[in-house]
Amino acid sequence: MKRVVITGIGMNNALGLDKENSFKAICEGKSGVDTITLFDASALSVQIAAEVKNFNPLEVVEAKEVKKIDRFIQLGIKAARDAMIDAHFDEKLNTEEFGVVSASGIGGLPNIEKNSILCEKSGARKISPFFIPSALVNMLGGLVSIEHKLKGPNISCVTACAAGTHAVCEAYKSICLGTADKMLVVGAESAICAVGIGGFAAMKALSTRNDSPTTASRPFDKERDGFVMGEGAGALVLEEYEGAKKRGARIYAELVGFGESADAHHITTPTLDGPLRAMKKALKMAGNLKIDYINAHGTSTPINDRNETSAIKELFGNEIPPISSTKGQIGHCLGAAGAIEAVISIMALEKGIIPPTINQFVKDDECDLDYVPNHSRKADLKVVMSNSFGFGGTNGCVIFKKVD
Repeated sequence: MKRVVITGIGMNNALGLDKENSFKAICEGKSGVDTITLFDASALSVQIAAEVKNFNPLEVVEAKEVKKIDRFIQLGIKAARDAMIDAHFDEKLNTEEFGVVSASGIGGLPNIEKNSILCEKSGARKISPFFIPSALVNMLGGLVSIEHKLKGPNISCVTACAAGTHAVCEAYKSICLGTADKMLVVGAESAICAVGIGGFAAMKALSTRNDSPTTASRPFDKERDGFVMGEGAGALVLEEYEGAKKRGARIYAELVGFGESADAHHITTPTLDGPLRAMKKALKMAGNLKIDYINAHGTSTPINDRNETSAIKELFGNEIPPISSTKGQIGHCLGAAGAIEAVISIMALEKGIIPPTINQFVKDDECDLDYVPNHSRKADLKVVMSNSFGFGGTNGCVIFKKVD
């Protein structure tokens, strides 16, 4: 089996437009959740979200291209560009052996909403010719490959909130199978629009603490009442270890394990068994290494947090590592969450800091682990795990190890 390492990372979210500022704010316990500004949400039961602030699409694409591509793609292009710059490819790349795996939960939902309204009001002939290419999930990977001239495999994962994690797994497989030498993973989401917020609100999945946005998302807290929608993007450059070493690349971490599973139970009600099997598979592949930190899926929904806690307890027994969820700060970025949280996990490994779980106010007897409450913690981290679980009962787990 080939060794696969991460040599470039990038992310943007509600707490920053780059990885360093984002991670710093996360570790300081800040929250990026606020009242929605991307559309008028005053008539909805949920009026809060974790929006990416001060993002200027003109810094990413030319003015004539802005209206042709959805915001999720713009955010993804920025994260992917940052990761490629971070990887410092000085040599001439063999772009035919360099692929892309993109991930998103629902792609260009704001444009789907906008054009559906236009169609209803003025007829189908008024639909923008840019509508379809702006909204398709795989256009993210397509445009990223065009920008960087990457001609290897081009795959898109659309597995709800596990998509970003599954994208990392797919990139690993491509390198191990020899279908590519290097892979760029990019997960992006921007579904903060009336249909997106209204849809999840109708499912009772979102927190309704409109009067207190920064304390709305409370992963593992007894009074959690749902997640807060977030947006943003995460990107990682994966390459084979020997090649990375030969070119003198900065190696952030090695991807030593991953696990994928299905609940095969219910579309929106998760089980304990599915997440447990995903984590168990990842741990077995990693050679049952000692895990020093888990970046939990931790959505702040009652059943997910309880199930994830139980699955972790069953898997780790009496040696349960510290756990935290960063969704209280940057919201739940749906299909981008796995990629963003992989970046956060790798940065935690690199810097020796475990991000906190903010908004821990009331202890829940069913969620009784060490969630690193409210304040970040310094730690000697060697191996970290990141979990993602999605609607449809689809689960993903990845394990990263520091390379000596």
